[in-house]
Amino acid sequence: MDFGHRAVLSPCIGLCSLDRNGLCEGCFRTGDEIARWTRMSDAERLHFMDAVLPAREHGATPFVEALRGRERLVRSLNPLAQVPSGPGWNYPELAALLPPTPPAEAAVLVGLIPRPMGTQVLLTRRTEALRHHGGQVGFPGGRIDPGDDDPVAAAIRESDEEIALQNNQLQALGYLDPYVTITRFRVIPVVAVIDPAFVAVPQPAEVAEVFEVPLDFLMDPANLRRIEMEYQGRVHHVLEYTWPGQRIWGATAAILYNLRHRLEQTR
Repeated sequence: MDFGHRAVLSPCIGLCSLDRNGLCEGCFRTGDEIARWTRMSDAERLHFMDAVLPAREHGATPFVEALRGRERLVRSLNPLAQVPSGPGWNYPELAALLPPTPPAEAAVLVGLIPRPMGTQVLLTRRTEALRHHGGQVGFPGGRIDPGDDDPVAAAIRESDEEIALQNNQLQALGYLDPYVTITRFRVIPVVAVIDPAFVAVPQPAEVAEVFEVPLDFLMDPANLRRIEMEYQGRVHHVLEYTWPGQRIWGATAAILYNLRHRLEQTR
């Protein structure tokens, strides 16, 4: 495409303060997008100018508007403008099992898909051969790399690599609380709305299956149970959902519990 006849200028209008959702009140970009603007290609900047920013100015993209309970959900989350700190809300339970060295930083994408029958949560089942959590159900995501601007960028990059989810097919809403795993990762969950038109393309070396579970099922306390497991001679408790054909447990179940807890505290 020839961009020679159109200058792609910055949308900045000099009103440079972020709202609670991490969007500039003047140009509707996130802090990350502002920082990356000069490194974007002309095609990326044109996409922002012609599609992304006008949609944000008028409220949200259509698939975001279709998410039921979106305003309450956003209020319940940590804002995008401030990455949550702390060792993890579950750290006290695992402190005796973890080494004194800092855990590796990771991010996952808690993807919510607005469907006519209700909101669905996108989950993956990892291939058996993976070193960490092989065969387990989880969210797209992984380790935060030095080149990632923030956990949102890491979660999107990993989601693209694992299931071909592109940046323009989702909109991040906010963060859940950090969670520390027994495998020594500090995970920051990024909650995002996914375009229902998205079709997952699993990367076969990493993802064996992509599936959806109704959010209402996962938010119902009756469907979550606590089980005991032994690790390094100590008994600790983990959470588990039973869904036909899948076992949703451990960190994934705990992150969904954290979402439920935050929603219950928000009216």
